[in-house]
Amino acid sequence: MILETIFIIILGVSIGSFLNVLIYRIPKRESILPASHCQKCRVKLKPWHNIPLFSYLFLKGRCAFCNSKISIQYPVVEFLTGVIFLILYLEMGFGVEFLILSFLFAILFALSVIDLYHKAVPDSLNLLALTLAIVYPLNLEAIFINFENALLFGGAFAFLRFYVSYFVGREAMGEGDIMMAGTIGAILGAYLGVFAIFLSSILTIPAILISKEREMPYIPFLALALFITYIFYGEINIALDNILF
Repeated sequence: MILETIFIIILGVSIGSFLNVLIYRIPKRESILPASHCQKCRVKLKPWHNIPLFSYLFLKGRCAFCNSKISIQYPVVEFLTGVIFLILYLEMGFGVEFLILSFLFAILFALSVIDLYHKAVPDSLNLLALTLAIVYPLNLEAIFINFENALLFGGAFAFLRFYVSYFVGREAMGEGDIMMAGTIGAILGAYLGVFAIFLSSILTIPAILISKEREMPYIPFLALALFITYIFYGEINIALDNILF
C-alpha cells in the first residue's frame, strides 16, 4: 500500500512536469516533442534539471546556465498534479478507470492554467478531456449514457451562451466553456452536473470581488467544481436529496 501510494505520487508529479510543457508550448503552437530548454537562454536542459519538484529546489529556482529565475508555476503545477492523483487514488483505488480519470483531471488542470494566462483554451486538450469523460467507464452502455449527458450539457450551455451574451451585450462564455460543460455532464450526469455548474458560479464570486475584473476565465472554476463534486459525490447526493425531496 505504501509503495503503491508513493508510485501514484511520483506518477502524478511526473505528469505535472509534462503539463508544464503543454501549458507553455501549446498556446504558442510549439511542438511538445523537443527536449526542454531554458526559456531565457534557450540552452537544452540536462536530465537532472528536469526531475519534478527536486530540480527546482536543488537549483534554488534558477536556471543552471544563465541563472535566470524559473517560474514558481513549474513546481506548483507538479505538486498539485501529484495531489490530484493521490486524492483520486484514495477515492477509487488503482485501476484503469483511475488512470483515465486522473489523466482527465490533469488535462483539466492544464486547461485551467492556460485559461488563467490567456483567457482561451486549445480545442485539442478540451476535446481530449471530453472524449476521456465519455469513454472512461469502459462500458458500452455507460459510454452511451455519458455521450447523451455530454450533448445535453453542451447544448444547454450553447443556448445559455446566446441568451446571456444577447442581454449583457457582449460575449458571455467561450466555446471552450461549452465543451467543458459537456465534460461535466458526462462525468456527473444531469442531477449532480447541474449542481457542479451552480457551484462553479458560486466559486467565481470571491475571485470577481477580489480581482474586480469583469471578464474572468471560467474553466478553472468549472474544473474545480467538477473535481469537488466528483470527490464528494455521495455526500452531495444525500444532501441534495434531503433538501429537495
